Amino acid sequence: MIESPQPIEQIELPLGFSFSSVVAGIKASGRPDLALVECSPGTQAAAVFTTNRVVAAPVEVGRASLKASGGAIRAVVVNSGNANCATGREGLRACRQICQQTARMLSVAATEVFPSSTGIIGVPLPVGKIMTALPDLLSARSATKEAAGQFARTIMTTDTRPKLASALIRGRREAFRILGVAKGSGMIHPKLATMLVYLFTDVSATAAPLRSLLRHACDETFNCISVDGDTSTNDTVLLMASGKSGATLRDRAVAKSFRSALLEVCHSLAQQIVSDGEGIQHVVRLSIDSARDRNEAMQLARAIAHSPLVKTAWAGADPNWGRILAACGNSGVALDPARVNIFIGDQKVCSNGQAFKFDKEKAHQHLAGRTCDIRVQVGRGRKNLCFYTTDLTAEYVRINADYST
Repeated sequence: MIESPQPIEQIELPLGFSFSSVVAGIKASGRPDLALVECSPGTQAAAVFTTNRVVAAPVEVGRASLKASGGAIRAVVVNSGNANCATGREGLRACRQICQQTARMLSVAATEVFPSSTGIIGVPLPVGKIMTALPDLLSARSATKEAAGQFARTIMTTDTRPKLASALIRGRREAFRILGVAKGSGMIHPKLATMLVYLFTDVSATAAPLRSLLRHACDETFNCISVDGDTSTNDTVLLMASGKSGATLRDRAVAKSFRSALLEVCHSLAQQIVSDGEGIQHVVRLSIDSARDRNEAMQLARAIAHSPLVKTAWAGADPNWGRILAACGNSGVALDPARVNIFIGDQKVCSNGQAFKFDKEKAHQHLAGRTCDIRVQVGRGRKNLCFYTTDLTAEYVRINADYST
């Protein structure tokens, strides 16, 4: 079942973070487009970034700042409506200028201010508008659920709804919380996506274990989703730990609970992103069974999930299993077609690489649902993988054909 955003009043708000949002005039719509998170002293962070060789200025600056600060972080500044990518030296200069001014206003080091941007590529960042808006942004910060919810709305671009998930974990001595806020709708590919994800927790931890836990969580969740197969230039997943709960990852029981809760929150956010994919009608749970290893299973999943022929068949709820089989054969995996079985819902539609009698109307009805299941058995090993993807519709084409105009 695809997750829905957690209602604002039900989220668990970790201690040690405050949020604010303002209208800086970046978006033509006039909606809020500049957001801030202030982190309490002692907060540590780890991040995972896009694998695209073309990276936005805030990715370069944020990566360097985390390295320079040893993971110390005191603020996050996010703008939506402009990616600040392919903007050259001026884009880097603008990003650093915003971080430096925010740092001065908060009396912290510039390397402790982490930048993010999302929006259109190749357009100069309106740094003057952002600098003008910073005083109001800082004066508006508040450690409330409502402010966190507004932060989630401010970072949206083509998203139709904010994406939040949280968890409360009660330990033997102290309780701690995790809150996740995400944006992402298109350019979603399993090497991260046009995706910004901010994860907040009040456990105490240093950057090294946070980095390890974050990489594991991303591999199991955000790297197992795809909308359109494109990898963005701005992808960032940032995990911040304030230490304000009193719980520490040095406690094995806390570390075990934290790992599980982090996976739960990231899994919810990943599913919310896929469910809000641009122009989608159907979310597909794609199961790859009996692959040799995880890499092979991912290779097969991506080949199927990124095939325009497969995705358009799903858009029409067409049980055309031959397109799935062809995508498997074109994946680069040295599979034996005579060992491949394909299922739509609970029906086998392909047996040992050949047609298998099935109820086409029942299969059509299953594919016509909001969420549907496709399972591919390749008979090469014991590794199974669940991968979430979508169909490809005319509405997706319209959204992206008109994006910059």
